[in-house]
Amino acid sequence: MGFAARVLLDSISPRGARLITLEVIFPRFVLAEFNTHRVFSRNSASSRAIPTAKLIERVLEDPVVPVEWGRNKAGMSASEVLTETEEREALRIWLSARDAAVEHARRLAGLGVHKQVLNRILEPFLWHTVIVTATEWDNFFALRCAPSAQPEIRRAALLMRAALDASTPRPVEHGAWHLPLIQEDERHVEIEQRKAISAARCARVSYLTHDGRRDRQRDLELYERLAASRHLSPFEHIATPADDDAFHGNFRGWIQMRGSVEAQLTGALADAR
Repeated sequence: MGFAARVLLDSISPRGARLITLEVIFPRFVLAEFNTHRVFSRNSASSRAIPTAKLIERVLEDPVVPVEWGRNKAGMSASEVLTETEEREALRIWLSARDAAVEHARRLAGLGVHKQVLNRILEPFLWHTVIVTATEWDNFFALRCAPSAQPEIRRAALLMRAALDASTPRPVEHGAWHLPLIQEDERHVEIEQRKAISAARCARVSYLTHDGRRDRQRDLELYERLAASRHLSPFEHIATPADDDAFHGNFRGWIQMRGSVEAQLTGALADAR
């Protein structure tokens, strides 16, 4: 897989508020740093959802290795790197740790341990795909593109900034919607269904099912399951322009679908009581 960042949808409201959805790929071990940025709405591929055999195949064929081998010192950032000979040995040891992780994952699988546990052993060596939507990016780029940032998240942030700089937003009028992962041949679908499909695909982090197919009916079924179980973070990526420039949730100038869905669910729960 390797590092990557691409714009899935770039929208601008009548008041000039820009809302951008990106797909980003980076090492799983910097996900925690990425998730500290609360202005981001984000969903990512779950280690719990993917069969262990597939993850083992990935870490054997395309393992994550550090961008650079910094020499240990006080503080959070390295200022020097290992020598070429030391780097070769460090890589050998890193891949040896990968091999051990694979061996132990297979042994746990043989005992019948669920993938939500044993897949965690493989995470340091996995690439991770995230869908992120936001109106505010400057602080993230200031922190994560800086020389003091972890090299792996810095490389991802630089790719994200370049993708944003190269993108041109499309106007979205009041009453229309920002709908990531909706394909051109689906523009005719009724708007409420498109909103549901977009949310489901953001949850899945792809417009394809895990079987590698595009299936609108399964998208709608996933949307219903997400709503019923109150897994509502994917609904944040779907948004409509606001009448002001204020923050609505973590977006400036845009109103997320999540708020209306939460209100409906709360009302339904109150009625049931």
